[in-house]
Amino acid sequence: MIIIPAIDIKDGQCVRLYQGEMDQETVYFPDPLDAAKHWVDEGAERLHVVDLNGAVEGRSVHKREIAAICKSVAVPVQLGGGLRSIDALEEALGLGVARAIVGTAAYENPDFLRQACAKFPGRIIVGIDARDGRIAVKGWKETTSMDVVELAVRCETDGASRIIYTDIGRDGTRHGVNVEETRRVARAVKIPVIASGGVATLEDIRRLKGIEQDGVEGVIVGRALYTGAFTLRDARNAARN
Repeated sequence: MIIIPAIDIKDGQCVRLYQGEMDQETVYFPDPLDAAKHWVDEGAERLHVVDLNGAVEGRSVHKREIAAICKSVAVPVQLGGGLRSIDALEEALGLGVARAIVGTAAYENPDFLRQACAKFPGRIIVGIDARDGRIAVKGWKETTSMDVVELAVRCETDGASRIIYTDIGRDGTRHGVNVEETRRVARAVKIPVIASGGVATLEDIRRLKGIEQDGVEGVIVGRALYTGAFTLRDARNAARN
């Protein structure tokens, strides 16, 4: 199971939000590139980058910062935030991004997702963000009535290469990962699932490792790494053992 450090970009800085609230942020690196280099130096095998302003505005905002990260690190970068058109996906992948994450658009426009997966096979991830088991969209500002498993199954059918499942209620809180909901999503599909939201201790990593056989490929970790709750090396060891 792979540990993927998160780099969330807001107003040009690397931040962490509390439960996805844009006005509850903590700045950890004034320059996101410094964050990327730091985690790669610590042993990161992949980076998870989110354009937070882009997620809210529905368009890419931090192209310069994203291009700089992709150019400067030798590990794959997966990018999300505001990628809601074929042109936006093509532009993001052209910046050097290995995989692009579609969120709101996957829920609102299945035809778009099918077209994107056909045009960029193996390079489209669907980010499924949930609050109390229901899909949240538009930068987590709106919660729908759709169950996460229903969307996961639909996205797999439409050609998604993998799914990132985020429990918004846990994200940035360090209150513990939602293992049961992650397992429920992973068991419903055959494509890999990446867990996200709430990782607080190495025990959370070990618990996720316990459902790796259900299809959990990795976990995105943010605040716990930034605050030094554990090191990336320790997390990687927990994920291997």
